[in-house]
Amino acid sequence: MAVATALGATIVVATLATVASVVISRNNVSNLDDRLTTASQVLIPSASSLELFLDQLGSSGAFAVTIRTGDTVIASTPTQLPRLDEGSETVDVGGDRFRVYTSEAVSATNIIISIGVPAAEAQEITDDQQRWVIFGGLAAIAASTGLGWIFGGRAVRPLVTLTRQVSAQPPRSPDTSTGVKESDELAVAIAGMLERLGDAQARTTEALGTARDFAAVSAHELRTPLTAMRTDIEVLRTLDLEPPQRLEILEDLQRTQGRVEATLTALEKLASGELSSDKDRVPVDIVEICDVAAQDAMRQNPGLTVRIDSAPSLVVDALPAGLRLALDNAIINAVRHGSATDVAITVTETDSTVQIVLDDNGSGIPPAERDSVFERFYRGASATKGGSGLGLALVAQQAELHGGRARFTDSPLGGARLVLDLARGH
Repeated sequence: MAVATALGATIVVATLATVASVVISRNNVSNLDDRLTTASQVLIPSASSLELFLDQLGSSGAFAVTIRTGDTVIASTPTQLPRLDEGSETVDVGGDRFRVYTSEAVSATNIIISIGVPAAEAQEITDDQQRWVIFGGLAAIAASTGLGWIFGGRAVRPLVTLTRQVSAQPPRSPDTSTGVKESDELAVAIAGMLERLGDAQARTTEALGTARDFAAVSAHELRTPLTAMRTDIEVLRTLDLEPPQRLEILEDLQRTQGRVEATLTALEKLASGELSSDKDRVPVDIVEICDVAAQDAMRQNPGLTVRIDSAPSLVVDALPAGLRLALDNAIINAVRHGSATDVAITVTETDSTVQIVLDDNGSGIPPAERDSVFERFYRGASATKGGSGLGLALVAQQAELHGGRARFTDSPLGGARLVLDLARGH
């Protein structure tokens, strides 16, 4: 800022100095012309008497006077001025520059008198004044630089503080109330940027942790079925089996492959749920999602009845894909592991929550297992073979993503009651 101030002052001073120098030069020449004009007006009436002692008056060389009649010089100082037109003019006389004023006396003799002084006299005055202008300009530049340094330092002090705060490890949220508008606006922008970077870093760390957990869990859960598949393949490759035996091993391979595929699919859905955020929420009609899930479940499971008990519409901010995933898994779990043929879905709301209740007439879940069944890869005592152990974990995950939880109680239909308590989105 000090350099910028000095540069600005230099430009301004240089411009003003140039203008002042021109004005001073013209003003001094104008003053000299006025003096010569006044002297001419005084000398013209006594021009005839000047002829006798011009030689003595002009011996010092401080001025020059030449009197003519027509082209004839009738009197002159030792320095004779050339014939000039009326008015002021600068001429070279014997290598010296003179400022000359020429005037003509209106009389019968037509006397023309030229009065001149060395131009150096006026130039010396001009040079002296211009030096003062230059010295004043340099002083102004120095003063501007010093003031720029002082006031600039005060002005950028909030920026220096801001730099220290941001450079700290870890970066501190900068002070946004320094009293300097530009600094405060920059601090607000940096604070927002740091907050976004922190959120992004947290999401990245969470995603990496989730990926590591899934990798470890997947390796553990897939090792057993893959080992079984390898054993079956080795038996088929090395032993000469009867057709019924080969068919049994191939069916076992197919079941194991389906289990691996179901596990990988469920793990993918769990990972997607872990990476979702509030930004993914959109206004959705929960009743419509329940109705679509019920229709699909009845189409895929002949003999299953799914009823909806709710108001015609209930719109909230939610994750539509997540809600559909939770409902599908809840119904499939009731049918596949509880042998349910009748499912009733009830949707109710309060000012702050939405509750989805699924009742079934299946075999139910023992009270001792009602919390454990929501854990990943947990299979209840009544669970059928071939499941991934992740269906209810997905239901619990989606309930948590919607600010609530999932729980089991007894159902009036004789089976299990799954309750999803969800927070209303804003």
